[in-house]
Amino acid sequence: MSTPTDAPGHPQSKTAIIAALAANLGIALIKFVAAWFTGSSAMLSEGIHSLVDTANEWLLLLGLRSSRQPATERRPFGYGRELYFWAFMVAVFIFAIGGGLSLYEGYEHLRHPAPLGSPTWNYVVLAVAFCLDGSSFLVARRTFNAQRGQQPFWAAFRASKDPSIFVVLFEDASDLLGLLIAFLGVFLSHWLNRPELDGLASVLIGLLLLVVAGLLLRETKSLLLGEPAETPLLVKISALLDADQHIVRSAPPLSSYLSPHEILVVVPVEFVPGLPASQLTQVIGQLCDAIKAAHPDVRHIFIQPAALGLPEKPTA
Repeated sequence: MSTPTDAPGHPQSKTAIIAALAANLGIALIKFVAAWFTGSSAMLSEGIHSLVDTANEWLLLLGLRSSRQPATERRPFGYGRELYFWAFMVAVFIFAIGGGLSLYEGYEHLRHPAPLGSPTWNYVVLAVAFCLDGSSFLVARRTFNAQRGQQPFWAAFRASKDPSIFVVLFEDASDLLGLLIAFLGVFLSHWLNRPELDGLASVLIGLLLLVVAGLLLRETKSLLLGEPAETPLLVKISALLDADQHIVRSAPPLSSYLSPHEILVVVPVEFVPGLPASQLTQVIGQLCDAIKAAHPDVRHIFIQPAALGLPEKPTA
């Protein structure tokens, strides 16, 4: 089976996104104020970072809302992949805007280093931001841990089909690391009287965002193109079909995720010869209902009668 299913509307995902949006909006404002008063390049990069994150959370909320639209004649399988599209756009924004602007700002500060103002503003803002980002990170981590169960973190990340959770988790983790880098940049810049270190911190923040964006781009691209269901789930579906007395043999199921908890499955099946059309329709309907009852994430199941050149299943 896939990861545990949220209730309709993904309330856990939505809670994590709203918590991150509120935190990042407040943090962005105070970071820009601190950057204005102190002239810190690292703080300006962190403000850009938080502003981009705020826009990203809004895009994820838009994706969640759009993905819940009912199926239409033009979209018979619904709009589930809207979430994957907007998650992909979030990764692009992190890469192009967050990482790009931070690198540019840091490069300019390295070329033209200027002494910083009083560090008090920076330290206060960094402390407040760390508390807010930390709270948002804990919410996202708790939600992600509830989904991954006993899986190792990286295995769960690669297997996850819900970008609204892992995107927020990675954003918040990069926020906390960025704050640590900004703190070191401001502190060392004042302590060593080397203003270029503040610009170096901005460059490091930009590189951090590029790494995070790269991970998210790879995973969300895979989801957008269509990932198959997990092998254990497909094996169980095949076993359920092969156990039916009306089936001679079945081919390996074809599958694709349409949304985090919506799977499309197509199975070519060879039925016993001479089965009346009316009974064939009844048997297919019963098998579809049985598969959906056993595996709720399988929302669309198509059993396709076919003549298969495969070895027959063993008889008792």
